[in-house]
Amino acid sequence: MNYTLLNLNTPVELINEAMQNGIVSSIGIKITGVEYGLVEGFFILSNKNCRPDGILHGGTNLAFAETLAGLGSMLITDLQEYDVLGTHVSGSHTGMLKTGKAKGEARIVHRGNKTHVWNVDVRNEEGRLISTIHVTNMIVKRNGRTE
Repeated sequence: MNYTLLNLNTPVELINEAMQNGIVSSIGIKITGVEYGLVEGFFILSNKNCRPDGILHGGTNLAFAETLAGLGSMLITDLQEYDVLGTHVSGSHTGMLKTGKAKGEARIVHRGNKTHVWNVDVRNEEGRLISTIHVTNMIVKRNGRTE
């Protein structure tokens, strides 16, 4: 899939299909819903996303949050003209997960011309908060890239 064609009208099935490489597939992230300023998804606890003792790894929550927020910014940005780059992720882990599913909800709290700020809450299946995470994405012109 050509990522520059992503937008809010892209079916969730196509988004999930396009994301089946790298860390997203390793963690097992699935997107369940998208709308302006909101992205929802989940993953199931497995040996690929937990600590050696079987508890969900905090870094998994941060990667999950950056995935949801990054996708959210991509869906509301003209990707043919701009890139979306994660610049800051900061989280507080308030609980743990030993089994089951983690559900995430990313909500935009600021949409500027150059930055988007998202709040992502990760909860267990019963709705108990596991982590709350802030993600900042930078929006940069494609022709202004430095590599």
